[in-house]
Amino acid sequence: MPIRNALTVDVEDYFQVSAFAGSIGQREWDNHPLRVEKNTHKLLDLFDDYQVKATFFILGWVAERKKDLVLEIAERGHEVACHGYSHQLVYNQSPEVFQQETIRAKNILEDIIQQQVRGYRAASYSITEKSQWALDILAETGFVYDSSIFPVHHDRYGMPDTPEHPYILKTPAGNSIIEFPLSTAKIINYRLPVAGGGYFRLYPYWLSRMGLKQINRQQKPFIFYLHPWEIDPDQPRISASWFSRFRHYNNLDKCEDRLRNLLADFQFGTTWDVLDELSLTDASG
Repeated sequence: MPIRNALTVDVEDYFQVSAFAGSIGQREWDNHPLRVEKNTHKLLDLFDDYQVKATFFILGWVAERKKDLVLEIAERGHEVACHGYSHQLVYNQSPEVFQQETIRAKNILEDIIQQQVRGYRAASYSITEKSQWALDILAETGFVYDSSIFPVHHDRYGMPDTPEHPYILKTPAGNSIIEFPLSTAKIINYRLPVAGGGYFRLYPYWLSRMGLKQINRQQKPFIFYLHPWEIDPDQPRISASWFSRFRHYNNLDKCEDRLRNLLADFQFGTTWDVLDELSLTDASG
């Protein structure tokens, strides 16, 4: 029987990404045209084509402005989860600010859908060694699972010595939370990130497929992510460093076709459903 994997979308707009934080401050966000609603609708329709459900980690800032979109995601049978409020890197925030923003975002989402929001994902996977304190705040705020830890080396994120597959994580203060780490494949002794996003656009599709199949051959589920702006090659261009622009704009025109191939090649469901099939939702608490 095929392994069911977690399909996730980080719902933020093109101007809110960490790569452009030095070019566009949060106070300027309202000056930019929103494209997130149209692009998210496109993903919703695409997922309907393949009869799959996904988890949408939604930014609180977006949810405030697009409440109908949040409600539609839930009404179409997908899982609504939290992506924080302002897409700030966790380790650049104080615990107090992080707690305030996280509670704010969770409350916004729960008020819209009138259901518990159980999952969280940090901006740019920014729960690292120096921001592990955030895990206690998540557990104490009522989140059941987190998907913020990327077990790789990276200039912006990463905890390379942590587990590669879903597990019950004990926080620094002794709380428990389920962790669904971002997926990696083993290439000799190297952990290759294959969870989606910029990696999915950078690699040829056969390499992503090979790495993800390796995880399923171990009888483990992978987690895949992308952003609505990644299927929008016509989005406005923002002035930034060449590296930031490369990270953001590389192969936008190829992403949708690759995503269709992925949905045809693998079985998918929501993060919560995959964790439930692993019996981790009962073990968490």
